[in-house]
Amino acid sequence: MAEPMAEPTIDPSNVLAIFKAYDVRGTVPDQLDEDLARATGRAFATVVGGPRIVVGHDMRPSSPGMAAAFARGASELGVDVVIIGLASTDELYFASGHLGLPGAMFTASHNPARYNGIKMCRAYAVPIGLETGLGDIRDRVIAGVPLDPARAPGIIEQGNVLEAYAAHLLTLAPVSGRRLKVVADAGNGMAGHTAPAVFGRLGADQVDLVPLYFELDGTFPNHEANPLDESTLADLKERVVAEGADVGLAFDGDADRCFLVDERGQAVNPSAITALIAERELAKHPGAHVIHNLITSRAVPEIIAERGGVPVRTRVGHSYIKAQMAQTDAIFGGEHSGHFYFRDFWRADSGMLAALHVLGVLAQSDRPLSELMAGYARYPMSGEINSTVPDQAAVIAEIKATYGGRDGVELDELDGLTVSHAEWTFNVRASNTEPLLRLNAEGKDLATMEGARDEALAIIRKDS
Repeated sequence: MAEPMAEPTIDPSNVLAIFKAYDVRGTVPDQLDEDLARATGRAFATVVGGPRIVVGHDMRPSSPGMAAAFARGASELGVDVVIIGLASTDELYFASGHLGLPGAMFTASHNPARYNGIKMCRAYAVPIGLETGLGDIRDRVIAGVPLDPARAPGIIEQGNVLEAYAAHLLTLAPVSGRRLKVVADAGNGMAGHTAPAVFGRLGADQVDLVPLYFELDGTFPNHEANPLDESTLADLKERVVAEGADVGLAFDGDADRCFLVDERGQAVNPSAITALIAERELAKHPGAHVIHNLITSRAVPEIIAERGGVPVRTRVGHSYIKAQMAQTDAIFGGEHSGHFYFRDFWRADSGMLAALHVLGVLAQSDRPLSELMAGYARYPMSGEINSTVPDQAAVIAEIKATYGGRDGVELDELDGLTVSHAEWTFNVRASNTEPLLRLNAEGKDLATMEGARDEALAIIRKDS
């Protein structure tokens, strides 16, 4: 009979540091190691209940070991585990929905190589945030979950859902029409695993795929897998122009986000993508609700309403978006950070599915992508500007006091502080994980946007 494994060693301060609002994220191995992963597997199993769970992981060197440790922890409580191995985060959500199982994905998304983390969900990809189970999991990790020596351990088995995932996406967003040349930058992340399966089903007669950095490498040797930072798009932009491609796709490390580059090598505004997909979904479901977070362009709710839909504004973050989608039965939700959520995909986000929607429109049109997207990008936007600010609350309070008494200005505090005027708007939010304030500004024209941006930044950075 095998010797029982030693109990995992847990430092409560590490647990408190790495359990964030929506997921677990920390540096390896000083904050997050296999012992902590194993303890989290136990706690997860007690919170979500049920006899079986599914676990996936990205390409980071520490991910396979941590996923296996998490599976061991759950199996110690008698829970069976399906390990699907290498997966994108949206592939894990597919597995959770397709199999009807709670799931855990080991990834640190776009963070540098020294990080890892865990994204968890209930069955059918229902999100787990700090207020909906993640806090409970955290507390049980700290307290420890006792084992019942009379309970037989669960079975750990290997599974593979990649082909089923690819087939399902193409039923939701089929692509047909003219042949497209597509450059896809996986950033050495998980799109290098999923894109060949998806585009392979479309075939070379439909898509001429030019792969860029498809080799899975969690050290990210070419650039960070964070397309929200436009500097990481440089290689993709250059390649799109050099190849004469119709479009470029940029995925983050776990491939749940996708950004686009048009045929000129120019980045496409994610709010414009939200508006385009909303229009497509509303054509199938007239009068439906569509979610957008508060830093998307004003054009998004305008276009939703013009197409007969009901725009619903929400906080930033996937757990808020998904909760609002469930409450309103919304067909789609978009965030300016490149996350796109689909009711038909268990309300989960999928960068690949968003990309297929755009390719579907492009293949049916003779116009280039830049022309197709122009009508959805009505107002200049600053993009997210981060500033190091030790006392974020004090600065937000100063901005509130500065703008609160101005004619024609409205304030709201749904998420951080949003300051709105008929001709411009900006939002300032504190980071959940760093001493940063995040500013997003928009205006009726470029000069107006820049004026609003610069006035807000002068307050934010006056002591720096």
